[in-house]
Amino acid sequence: MEVRKVTADTEMYGFINSCLQSLVMERFGQETWDKLSSLPGVQDTFMTYTVYDDILTLSLVGEACSLLDVPADVFLKLFGEHFFVFCKKAGYDTMLRTLGGNLFDFIQNLDSLHSYLALSYREMNAPSFRVEMTDDGNMLLHYYSDRKGLHHIVPGIMEAVGRDLFDSTVTMEVLNQSVEDERTGKREHVVFLVKQTSRACKSTVQVFCSHREEEFFKRMRDRYASLAGKKSGWGLIRALALSEKGRHQSTFSPCYPDKLWMEEKSFCNAFPFHIVFDKDLKIRQTGVNIQKFVLGLQATDATLDQYFIIVHPQVTITIESIRKFINSQFVLKSCKDTNSSLQLRGQMLWMDSLGCMLYMCSPKLRSLQELQDVGLHLADLAQHDVTRDLVLLNQQRLAEMELTNQLERKKEELRILSRHLEAEKEKTETLLYAMLPRHVANQLKDGKSVEAGEFEVCTILFSDVVTFTNICAACEPIHIVHMLNSMYSRFDRLTSIHDVYKVETIGDAYMVVGGVPVPTDTHARRVANFALGMRIAAREVTNPVTGKPIQIRVGLHTGPVLAGVVGEKMPRYCLFGDTVNTASRMESHGLPDHIHLSPSTYSELRDTGFNIQQRGQIEVKGKGLMTTYFLLGNLLATEDDIMGREAGKTCLYKDVLHGQSEKGKEEMVVGSSDTPTDGTSTPQAVTPFAWDISPPYATNQSSIHTPENNFNSRLCVLF
Repeated sequence: MEVRKVTADTEMYGFINSCLQSLVMERFGQETWDKLSSLPGVQDTFMTYTVYDDILTLSLVGEACSLLDVPADVFLKLFGEHFFVFCKKAGYDTMLRTLGGNLFDFIQNLDSLHSYLALSYREMNAPSFRVEMTDDGNMLLHYYSDRKGLHHIVPGIMEAVGRDLFDSTVTMEVLNQSVEDERTGKREHVVFLVKQTSRACKSTVQVFCSHREEEFFKRMRDRYASLAGKKSGWGLIRALALSEKGRHQSTFSPCYPDKLWMEEKSFCNAFPFHIVFDKDLKIRQTGVNIQKFVLGLQATDATLDQYFIIVHPQVTITIESIRKFINSQFVLKSCKDTNSSLQLRGQMLWMDSLGCMLYMCSPKLRSLQELQDVGLHLADLAQHDVTRDLVLLNQQRLAEMELTNQLERKKEELRILSRHLEAEKEKTETLLYAMLPRHVANQLKDGKSVEAGEFEVCTILFSDVVTFTNICAACEPIHIVHMLNSMYSRFDRLTSIHDVYKVETIGDAYMVVGGVPVPTDTHARRVANFALGMRIAAREVTNPVTGKPIQIRVGLHTGPVLAGVVGEKMPRYCLFGDTVNTASRMESHGLPDHIHLSPSTYSELRDTGFNIQQRGQIEVKGKGLMTTYFLLGNLLATEDDIMGREAGKTCLYKDVLHGQSEKGKEEMVVGSSDTPTDGTSTPQAVTPFAWDISPPYATNQSSIHTPENNFNSRLCVLF
């Protein structure tokens, strides 16, 4: 079943859309509403007193039914139940409870409630309700609406009303559904059979009788307690019976005079806004002020339809239609004088003996401004007419509504600004975290000083491009920029895959570290796999001079470092120590397309599944003779694992970060050869680390053979 489109140009207030949003979020979750809110024209929040087109509301209902795979009639009934609860939470609880003492009276006064609310919601186009009791005791509810296909909301509302207000179960059945031609166009008319039973499954009549019995016995007990000390035996019984008989005899019965003790002139002055017309709509009598503001009513042949149209209920102006809605509040508008917008609101009373209808009314006014617009003054309203008080009170309410509306708009503007601010904050934090480690950046944001920390063991990597100087001399600078950007973008991606920290790039030099700033047992394996990935990625980058893949040299060394933040204007997270120098020497003494390992790194990688070849002893500048090694590959990981092309398939690292519990450890996508057997590890997105500069440092004199090699680290020389 589909929700049929509204044929007329109708609109709904944001209150309805807010209720729909509340229903979806409470019953089906925020995620469902996020999908619905992606529709064109749908906002995150709706303004209570702002008018929205019906098409938006109906499209939301249709999309919700499609998304949830729920029939429209089921969803609309659910909306009806939620609408009643939503109205109570919005502050209308007391108003709803005072509409009637039973379901019949409640429905009977719904139109009056809508008429009152129309003072605040001027554009409100509410449905109309009429209820009647048949001869066989059945309750029939007549529902009229310009919006077709929404009558399924009514059972949901009435069931919630019966359950909450009258402690009863209400069931409704559609007896007839038709479309009627009225003055304003075609209206849907649905007739419901309403059945009401108590929560104890008793009928309404049984409940009423049980209440009567309880009241009767309570009165008898109270009467017995008052007479017990004065009478006894049959005298007491006789007194109780007579007291109950006298009570029934004293039941109120109205008394009517033989004639009306009021002259015609006084009546017309006392009720300045009233009309009496016969079954042919011929006007027989009017109040003095109606004659004053609607000229021509004094004519002997004037008829009601010549001077007025019925605004509510939207029915044809005939005596039959009026009698059908005799229990509704009628709103009439003057149509003779186009310059006047006078509307009358009141009650129709059928006088059967005279065959005439009495319309007791008063001007329908929302504010003092409307009072002036129609040319009226407060003095024109009768002293007993509550319209005088209503206009003054509603004037204050309209001012409060306008203030509320402004507050809602400001709140929405602040919410949007807050959302934009949050987005900008995320961008700023992303940029900050790209320059400094996250925990260091957070300390600096909090205004705290970051103390230098010593790391007992970590693995540092340096790389550079072979013949980079020749490439720079043979091509345009823009080509160098494109080449380096292509290469570094691939390397940066690998840092996230293997969770190593990118320290700095200078020219063609690329420096990363494992085990800093977060210590980890697999620092050497992470950096080794990263180096293997670098070599693969470099083959995808073209030399702008030769057109062939570029070649890189990579060097690794493991040892202790000191790390800390240096500078205030542009703070950098820097590494200090001889380990940095030795790692640079491994890179500079390496071979093209090879990964050069120091003895300490070899010790960390031995027996972990890596294919390592001994290079032998070489003379290392500033270090003397060293036995070094070449890393050829990882026997326990595929190229796709190393490059992170199949995220989540294999977990290469499974270690506990230093200072963290087993429960809180992080499993990375790529890592050691200790592959988990369950295969349930999930790839974790790692925020790219930042550039950090290693300033000059004092090397260990015991490891230096010549004084001129004090600052022999390549990066240190550049700095």
